[in-house]
Amino acid sequence: MNIIINREKILPPLQQVIGAVERKSTSPILGNVLIQSENNKISLTATDLEIELIAYIDISNDQEFSTTLPARKFFDISKALPEGSDIHFNIESDHVKLISGRSRFTLASLPPKDFQRIDDIKPLLSFSLPQQDLKQLIDKTAFAMAQQDVRYYLNGLLLELSQQGLRIVATDGHRLALSEYHGNLSINLDKQIIIPRKGVLELARLLDPHSSDLISLNVGQNHLRVESDDLIFTSKLIDGKYPDYNRVIPLDGNKIMTVNREILKSALQRISILSNEKYRGIRMIFSENNLLIQANNPDHEEAEEEINVNYSESPIEIGFNVTYLLDVFSILETEEIQIKLKDSNSSCIIASTESEDFRYVVMPMRL
Repeated sequence: MNIIINREKILPPLQQVIGAVERKSTSPILGNVLIQSENNKISLTATDLEIELIAYIDISNDQEFSTTLPARKFFDISKALPEGSDIHFNIESDHVKLISGRSRFTLASLPPKDFQRIDDIKPLLSFSLPQQDLKQLIDKTAFAMAQQDVRYYLNGLLLELSQQGLRIVATDGHRLALSEYHGNLSINLDKQIIIPRKGVLELARLLDPHSSDLISLNVGQNHLRVESDDLIFTSKLIDGKYPDYNRVIPLDGNKIMTVNREILKSALQRISILSNEKYRGIRMIFSENNLLIQANNPDHEEAEEEINVNYSESPIEIGFNVTYLLDVFSILETEEIQIKLKDSNSSCIIASTESEDFRYVVMPMRL
């Protein structure tokens, strides 16, 4: 069977699904992409059985076929071909010949019937929101996820669904990021789900930050499925109970400082150069409309800088991991930010002065 597909048609969906391909799988078929044609559409499917991605291409072709190809080799070949090339697929039983211009490639194929798939899900609830909004919620939260923590439920992103809307939370035990969406989602069931780290990163990669098109989310007992017009993303969920994050959000911070975000970020970047490379601790001393930032290291090197801030409460001295602060100031985009504090032993809340839809909690350090 001979099929012709333009390089520019197949490369974008191939780029979309390639992230699901397992690099070091014990099952060879999981290193392949499943290619199927039906009803003038071609689907490309890749999975590692934790996440599954299906991308669709519209094509004028009435021949139905099904095959699998080594995903990364097929992707590298397609990417390396000249722009505008047509790729001829000559599909045999155990191999596929790719012909484009004067280039010839023969790739081994494995039986499509052996390709493993994530089971279909039965949605407990479904809702939709614009792609750009979901992308923003994830991007402003996911950086605080834990990595390879023994508390496996922290190695993912919490989605808390309720009639009030959608709340997304991530924490590694030292800091917490929280994003809220208050649009009308018509959710009639309160539920928490935890998306594993790989699923979060893949979903964030796939979402278009400039698209207002609606994307649908279907929550099953053990899976989340996200669907757009030309893509289906499915992820297993982490089976565990997320800790009560509300307990670590301080509600009694009565000392509020407002400051230009870029000025504070730049000062922290300079002072952090001489912080302890292992612990990254810096000291912040708040006084009347002034913030003094200090750092030192085991080589007896020191740095300090003062900046003007809006602060009129009693003086306070507190230590933080500077990396955690810089991560927050890189995620927030507003000109002015506010930091709420109670005392030198309590966590602080960082948020924009314009909205508290995105809030960040950072625990203090003992210096």
